[in-house]
Amino acid sequence: MNQDYSGGRLENPTYEQVSTGTTGYAEVIQISFDPDVIPFKEILEIFFSSHDPTTLNRQGNDVGTQYRSVIFYHNDQQRVTAEQVIKELTEAKAWSAPIVTQIETIHNILQS
Repeated sequence: MNQDYSGGRLENPTYEQVSTGTTGYAEVIQISFDPDVIPFKEILEIFFSSHDPTTLNRQGNDVGTQYRSVIFYHNDQQRVTAEQVIKELTEAKAWSAPIVTQIETIHNILQS
């Protein structure tokens, strides 16, 4: 199984290295999409409905910075859209706790 990572400092980290939580990497998926078919905002709505964005460095039983809720954007338009979606969800009180999802520029997606 290939694991994809982004946001870290090491070149070509192993799963074991990422699992330590000290590399800065997060386990990620990269979605290729046609914005004329599905807008980025709709992808973000699916993202936020499929996990708990209020738990810091945790998803389910998985704990550590590599499991943080994060959106890696490719351009300023995606960054602004992500910020707006978080603002809308916060104002709508979609969760009882604050959203802790980070928004970061895409570095590179590494597969190990």
